[in-house]
Amino acid sequence: MVAMTKRVKTFEIIFSDPSKAFYCSGDKVAGRVVVEVTEVTRVSAMRVCGIGCAKVEYAKGKQRCREEIDYLKYEDVVHLDDQPADTDGSVILRPGNKYEYMFGFELPQQGQIVSSYKGKFGFVQYYVKAVMERSSQPPQECRRNFEVEEPLDVNTPDLLSPTGGMKEKKVTCMFIPDGQVSLNAKIDRRGYCEGEEISINAKFENTCSRIVVPKAAIVAKQIYQANGRTKVFRQKLSSVRGNHIISGMCDAWQGKSIRVPKIKPSMLGCNIIRVEYALMIYMHIPGSEKLILELPLVIGTVPYNGFGSRTNSMSSQDGSVSNASNSWVSLRMPSAPPSYCDVRRDVRLDQPLTPLLDDYDGDDSPIFMDAPHFTFPPLPAYSEVDEEFNSNVRMLQVC
Repeated sequence: MVAMTKRVKTFEIIFSDPSKAFYCSGDKVAGRVVVEVTEVTRVSAMRVCGIGCAKVEYAKGKQRCREEIDYLKYEDVVHLDDQPADTDGSVILRPGNKYEYMFGFELPQQGQIVSSYKGKFGFVQYYVKAVMERSSQPPQECRRNFEVEEPLDVNTPDLLSPTGGMKEKKVTCMFIPDGQVSLNAKIDRRGYCEGEEISINAKFENTCSRIVVPKAAIVAKQIYQANGRTKVFRQKLSSVRGNHIISGMCDAWQGKSIRVPKIKPSMLGCNIIRVEYALMIYMHIPGSEKLILELPLVIGTVPYNGFGSRTNSMSSQDGSVSNASNSWVSLRMPSAPPSYCDVRRDVRLDQPLTPLLDDYDGDDSPIFMDAPHFTFPPLPAYSEVDEEFNSNVRMLQVC
């Protein structure tokens, strides 16, 4: 004979501040457990647990790799206020009434806890669990998750310092040397937050016989460790590309920008799950492996406040403006407008467009040597008067 389980009308956890999006280390997690019953029920104990753990699980061949770390373990027995209890601590709940058990606990201090995360092979989660123990009945549970986000300030000297590098690669064709490609890139700082623009300064050179394409992408690297094994999952989040570079030519990016998408901050304090980001600047070389330069990034939660390098850049700009002004005065002559005398009015391709190379980089489309039909703007019909210089007015001659 199977015993019938008494039904509970309401059994849920409600946080004191339901609008709170996330908690940080040292914050207090508080709320109440709400209970309503449909018939008289004796509750011997109400336990509230705060649990936080990181867990990794994936298959490596026939082996199942699993690892788990606890970051929060809290347990307490809560009681009803102004409710008579028996000598054994049990209470009787009656239909038509709403009963609330209050609870509260503090999260561990900074450095002892990590942010919530959910990835392909692991997660970090936090939740509150309530266990209602009843006489002659199996215990009943309910739970509610909450998010933890540890602050990560990008305004530290290490993250505000610029970073860059240079890479080059010799290209061969059937074991015959075919020149080389090289890139030299730099960004102003390492720390960024969601929605900020990364400004890239780079130079690309191509001395091989192929047409190459410079590109940049923000990539995420998720590292999972379990049973002494490591599993790495890489993902490209956003990308930009430049113009194709033909043989013997070079190209430069001056402040080319790429926006940081909506992503989770870097996770650097967990022993079994690590989330890193990088700006990958690379050159696509048809028929050969890419030339790749990776610059490490740290995605934080406290955005860049504009101090530090901004003051230096503003002062350098002021200096360049004053130097330009001094050089202008020292020249003692105005600059001439551009000449249109020798410009052809129409430039067109005589042959149809033909695809040169296929770019096998993900979802990018093939490269075309594309010179669209266009016409230069009409010749300017003007007779400009130069600014007054040494009390003389000069007319600039037009071709």
